[in-house]
Amino acid sequence: MKRITILGSTGSIGTQTLDVMRNNREDFEVVALAAGIHVEKMAEQIREFQPAYAVMKDEEHAAKLRHLLLSDGDARGKPLPLQEDKSRDCEILSGMEGLVKAASLPEVDTVVAAMVGMIGLRPVMEAIQAGKDIALANKETLVTAGHLIMPLAEKHKVQILPVDSEHSAIFQALNGEKKDQIETLYLTASGGPFRGSTKEELIQVTVEQALAHPNWSMGKKITIDSATMINKGLEIIEAKWLFGVPLEKIHILIQPQSVIHSMVGFRDGAVMAQLGTPDMRLPIQYALYYPDRVFLKGERLNFEKIAAIHFEKPNTELLRGIPLAVEASRAGGSMPTVMNAANEYAVAKFLHRDINFLQIYDMIEFAMEKHEKIDNPDLEEILSAEEETYQRLEKEWRKV
Repeated sequence: MKRITILGSTGSIGTQTLDVMRNNREDFEVVALAAGIHVEKMAEQIREFQPAYAVMKDEEHAAKLRHLLLSDGDARGKPLPLQEDKSRDCEILSGMEGLVKAASLPEVDTVVAAMVGMIGLRPVMEAIQAGKDIALANKETLVTAGHLIMPLAEKHKVQILPVDSEHSAIFQALNGEKKDQIETLYLTASGGPFRGSTKEELIQVTVEQALAHPNWSMGKKITIDSATMINKGLEIIEAKWLFGVPLEKIHILIQPQSVIHSMVGFRDGAVMAQLGTPDMRLPIQYALYYPDRVFLKGERLNFEKIAAIHFEKPNTELLRGIPLAVEASRAGGSMPTVMNAANEYAVAKFLHRDINFLQIYDMIEFAMEKHEKIDNPDLEEILSAEEETYQRLEKEWRKV
């Protein structure tokens, strides 16, 4: 039995991870769950999976969770068979101290890093130092600190198992292959909801339109990143670190049907592709069971119904997420952190309807232009660069 901590259990990846475990209860034990502010959802997860530990964003939400678990009903007031319910024994923690403890518990084998944002960076590093394998769904970890994470994982002989569908596809295609024989990594993308849109149309994009992804069901932040194509830029940086491949060998292809999740081209001309339905449970389950494969219920590809698979080049002139991320990666040092932090800030502003869609790119460019790069930053310098970026955008944006 594999013992698991899930950082970000109430989010999209976290809930789908629990769904995989729900269907394979004999293979997994949930030791710890961590979330932000969704107290009622966390209470439901604790009652079902009976973890020993749960972590909330702060003590205020931890206190609410303790109170809820001590009540005689679930989040909706329905009575539960308390003689079978051990949720009251769950130790409720809070803040960064709680996250670090949950990530580095001696009894845990694998940490699922599914928290959105850089809050997951320190817990992941602590987990690696404690010898835990990492099922990685948090983009910020490698985007901002790949230069720290990958050597640390090698030092502690820890596996970094990608959960993103694109990186999982490459990971699967490379199974049994030699990395020094890679010629090209092809990261595929659906193109998002605005493939083919004009500049005038993009200026008028609403939040609702940006959240309407054609193929995938994801959290709000990553859905906006998909619409701007910044997610593909972040994935390029991740792939560079995960697979030890230079930026020049990583290419983005638009594949609107989301059938091919990514491909690897080798120096002899062969191309290995991983295909499947757009279901995040597949890469999650593959990471948790690696190197084994087990049955996963769900829809299968019907090749007789696939009339064609189309490829296009991404429109990087209007949807500028890819070139901005590549520019940040080439600059290196603290620049990817600034690019990532500026994107997080801008996406939040867009979701609150404070800026228009194209201004997301403008804010990222502004932050990168103003930043004085730090070469080879440590963890504290990375976190400081993030905070500096937020402060600069808050104080200086629109004032220049």
